[in-house]
Amino acid sequence: MQATINIEALGFDAGAHLLVKHALAALPADGALWVVGTAPDWAGQLAAWCRAQGHPCQAGERDGSPAMRVQRGAAAAGRWRGALSSGHADPAREGALAEQADARWGLAARGATVEAGSPALQFRLDRKSEVWAGRAAELYAQAAAAQWDPETAIDWAAPFELPDMVEDAVVQVLTYMIENEEAALLVPARFLGQLHPHFREVQAVLAIQVADEARHIEVFTRRLRLKGRDPALSTAGGQASLKTLLDESDFSVAGFLLSVLGEGSFVSLLHFLHEHAPDPVTRQIARLAARDEARHVAFGMTHLASRLEAEPAFRDRLANAVQSRNDALSTTSGLNEEVFDALILLAAGELSAPAIAAGYVKVQGLMRDMAEGRQSRLERLGFPKDDAQRLSSLHTRNFM
Repeated sequence: MQATINIEALGFDAGAHLLVKHALAALPADGALWVVGTAPDWAGQLAAWCRAQGHPCQAGERDGSPAMRVQRGAAAAGRWRGALSSGHADPAREGALAEQADARWGLAARGATVEAGSPALQFRLDRKSEVWAGRAAELYAQAAAAQWDPETAIDWAAPFELPDMVEDAVVQVLTYMIENEEAALLVPARFLGQLHPHFREVQAVLAIQVADEARHIEVFTRRLRLKGRDPALSTAGGQASLKTLLDESDFSVAGFLLSVLGEGSFVSLLHFLHEHAPDPVTRQIARLAARDEARHVAFGMTHLASRLEAEPAFRDRLANAVQSRNDALSTTSGLNEEVFDALILLAAGELSAPAIAAGYVKVQGLMRDMAEGRQSRLERLGFPKDDAQRLSSLHTRNFM
């Protein structure tokens, strides 16, 4: 017995197609469905809908009443289960990620059946080997859980008054940090728009990194102006150093230079600032920002570990990038002298010969800690110890 549904007085302009659609879906391929109804021109509306959906239909009679016989069309099945769906990875399967995402998948959710005829959207970063990181989903979950609100996480009303020279030192360091965080925001933001949405976990990590850096810029700026100061000095050498990060077009190389080397060094700087901050607000900001930056470094490390496992020769490309950046910056002044002096003063705590001497030693210790941290991360990425030490020493004197 062939299936029959009665759509009664429901017109196709009011949802009758849903009843027919689901009744057809329950039938085997090439199965037939009788439809009866009483709405004005329901048969004409059904015929138009069937043509659009690829279901053959014809007028007939059912139990003495006008009816339409609708056959489930093979063309309609192909419309949704055609060539595109066969290549679109199913997230329910292990290893669902495609090695190369199809431009015709566009913005569709990973695993969705993409209708034939959908426009091709070109994303430059469409290969798994170029972008993937095994811990991307885990790092995103950690980052999402660790987001903090600048308004409530920091006690902006905490009372403190600093000598002018100490406040000036804080302002200079924060001015320097803001421009570095601008670069750390723009690099992932640029690649985010080039990344195929198929690699959604990496997309999510990059997006939350951008949000992190925007928040850091906000709180650094707010602390800088907390006592009525304007931003201090930004140098040509610092800007030139950061420009090399913005100019790097390779996703992995940019992540290596920014996250593994630059932000890794920045974590050390933030810990130093947390330890030697002269006021509670700066101390809180440094602690929270360091936590965020450590996740950025972790993403860079896990991405590069994935790429180097599949492509060991890529280490040469990374080493050459460090050397090329060093050569390009050889004529620049490196770290802003005002920043260096400000760090010494913050570590010293006061303007006296013994205190400044101790502060100088502490800043030298910071730079050693940065270099050793870079070397350790390079060794974890498979660089021999001597090469790791040499590459660490070539990293920009501007820290980032």
